[in-house]
Amino acid sequence: MAFTQDELVRYARHLSLAGFGVEAQEKLKRARVLVIGAGGLGCPALLYLSAAGAGRITLLDADRVELSNLQRQGLFTTEDVGQLKVEVAASRLRALNPLIEVVPRAERLTRANALALVRACDVVIDGSDNFATRYLVNDACVIEGKPFIYGAIHAFEGQASVFNWQGGPTYRCLFPKPALAAMAPNCSEAGVLGVLPGLIGTVQATEAIKLITGIGESLSGRLLLWDALTMRTRTLTLVADPSNQEIRELPPEPDEAMCSAESPLNADEIDAIELRTTFPKVQLIDVREAWERAAGTILPSAHVPLATLQSGQLSTAIPALDPSKLTVVFCTTGARSRKALALLREHHGFTQARSLRGGYRGWDAG
Repeated sequence: MAFTQDELVRYARHLSLAGFGVEAQEKLKRARVLVIGAGGLGCPALLYLSAAGAGRITLLDADRVELSNLQRQGLFTTEDVGQLKVEVAASRLRALNPLIEVVPRAERLTRANALALVRACDVVIDGSDNFATRYLVNDACVIEGKPFIYGAIHAFEGQASVFNWQGGPTYRCLFPKPALAAMAPNCSEAGVLGVLPGLIGTVQATEAIKLITGIGESLSGRLLLWDALTMRTRTLTLVADPSNQEIRELPPEPDEAMCSAESPLNADEIDAIELRTTFPKVQLIDVREAWERAAGTILPSAHVPLATLQSGQLSTAIPALDPSKLTVVFCTTGARSRKALALLREHHGFTQARSLRGGYRGWDAG
């Protein structure tokens, strides 16, 4: 495959790199990469793949840029808030490298499109932030015989691996069963160090380049763990379960049912609609931090941060409340309020307390 003069100059550092050279750059030029998600992981992966000369990049994401994204998603600026991520990202990537093809698709990965999208690529980079999508990516890659590069972040820690590569482990070998969303941490509740997805997303881009070009040793069969606070890394060995390679079709029922917080309400929960019908006959407890409360809350409500409850300190707000009265506990999305619920019942006698499904975000959206 001949290179143009522009390509020879642009990729000169690759072409002169011992162990890489013309042959590897040609493979990159022919490569077809599917990147799922233009978030914290997707942004750095997209930047480096584009700069490296990956021939065609298909970008899948249905979200729009939000102000809170800018702390860690370096493809976007303040002026981009409200715009489709894929459109903004495609424009930036084309400006970075006009010699590649970028295909933006403003949609989510679903059972209707997963197989076709995976079939049309050579390697998949998963930058999603939920279990349901990861299982769908995994199953589609197993069926189509394509590798996918996994990354995940939480607070100060990240992890990465390569799944379904040359008979190696799949995602289901690491996580055989989906976890309930209620038990899974998320960035909006727990937060994430802004540079962390940059580190893990760059690892994902590195692994993609290695698989495409055939250089080095991939992370297949290994799980890389990265602690940003100590800058220590660990590598765990993963063992392949051959039965996880036997998937022949996508499950008829979505794994989202197992992974989603949108299961039927239980006795410990109340949704925003029901709360509005009973409000203001209930007492409310906001367990978020002060800065979150300052940005918006449900009034009137007592402020008792989850950290205060977990530390065993007696909040001045608690004695003013009636433990026998119907009480609704809320946070941002509902994860922290469920933890607070158990503490309020066990240590403070709030027998009638319930957690607000969807948290303040769900209330505010209604």
